[in-house]
Amino acid sequence: MAQILVIHTGGTIGMAMGPDGLAPSPGLVERALADLGADATVLAFDPLLDSADIGPAAWNRMIAAVADWRGAGVLITHGTDTMAFTGAALSAALCGVALPVVLCGSMQPLGVGGDAEANLALALQAVETAAPGVWLAFAGKLMPGAGLVKHDSHAADAFRVVPQVADVGPFGPRYFADLRLAVLTLSPGIPAAMLAASLAELDGAVLRVFGAGTMMGDPAILAALQGAIARGCRLRAVSQCEAGGLEAGAYAAGAAIWQAGVENGGVETPEMALVRLWLSLRP
Repeated sequence: MAQILVIHTGGTIGMAMGPDGLAPSPGLVERALADLGADATVLAFDPLLDSADIGPAAWNRMIAAVADWRGAGVLITHGTDTMAFTGAALSAALCGVALPVVLCGSMQPLGVGGDAEANLALALQAVETAAPGVWLAFAGKLMPGAGLVKHDSHAADAFRVVPQVADVGPFGPRYFADLRLAVLTLSPGIPAAMLAASLAELDGAVLRVFGAGTMMGDPAILAALQGAIARGCRLRAVSQCEAGGLEAGAYAAGAAIWQAGVENGGVETPEMALVRLWLSLRP
């Protein structure tokens, strides 16, 4: 194998059982890589993170490390809970990257007879053979990092992919600014005051709307959206359905969304919509 970079962020794959449950165990992934014969430079986060704590700061560390790497491909070990967010973040921020960047995680830790060893071996193979871009090696499959959906919280085959419109352009790493963004979900009976209060704290938001692009006819809800946009808060809509996306003009119940100035995320997953909105904003 050519020398690769391994960025070990943490996650279940590198955990061991402790008094309070699974927790990161330094050195576990490094020993597994040695057992598999990997010629790797390992950059381990300190402290190692549960993926629940992965966000823009961690994405920026990964992006910088990939951009600075002059060897073969890059393997990133990562927890599964926010894998879809990181897959979207790296796919957009590293658009045009000239080497494979392979995410890898597991539903059970190394050394317990679960899926970790097979996923790690698949990721090592993909780092050597996959096309340039961002990938997830998981459950015997190599999946594009953009459009990942974690659809099962326990099964080994936990991920599937919703195809996304690809980012294009020459490679130039992009980084995530210190902004206030969130994914918000419309639900029947949602209080307009709560929505308005949430939007008042944000620079932008992804709004998960109904079906092909509809929302309730409550004038106070519409006023909350219009007020946020008027003060410069960017809003991007995606469907609460996993696939199919939005179609402006399909239903009269959706007309107010577009008239208010909400952007159409089309087939974007909430994770991809959040990432693209974040990268398009400047502090």
